[in-house]
Amino acid sequence: MHTLINAKVLRMTLPEIVHQVQHGKKFTVLYRSRPAFNIVPPDEKSENVTLSELSKDALYHAQAVGYTRRGGSALRHDDILYGKT
Repeated sequence: MHTLINAKVLRMTLPEIVHQVQHGKKFTVLYRSRPAFNIVPPDEKSENVTLSELSKDALYHAQAVGYTRRGGSALRHDDILYGKT
């Protein structure tokens, strides 16, 4: 069972939360009174996707689209974030 905490409590008690998660405790973080994400120990089976699995998805290889207010393209963002040139 996950313990419910809000985002403010998470920010104020992060070191303690990390310690508890390292010892098997699970949390569901609420943001604006709605579940936003779960914090679980890393050794648990989760819905994490490996790069190998992701690369099989056609959308992963789709061309970048969109622009920012400053004129930067999504392709440029990928370059910055993922080191693609």
